[in-house]
Amino acid sequence: MSSTTRITVTLPSEQVAELRKLTDNVSGYVAEAVARQIRHQLLGDDLRRYEGEHGNFTDEELAEARAKIFGTAGTGQRTDAA
Repeated sequence: MSSTTRITVTLPSEQVAELRKLTDNVSGYVAEAVARQIRHQLLGDDLRRYEGEHGNFTDEELAEARAKIFGTAGTGQRTDAA
């Protein structure tokens, strides 16, 4: 198990109330949210670096990526609710 560090985080009361409705393990929930955000940031950094070296992604490359992510066979339409 990795080591941990106790910190204090200040959140709006409404968010804390909703968070407590979602989980009994607030620390675990917040840790996973932070890990997800870090992965998102690192991926964005990698994509910007790649485009800086190789040029912008083409529409075809983006459609292929969306198809792989969302299973849409390159239609450009997302299958999730977002």
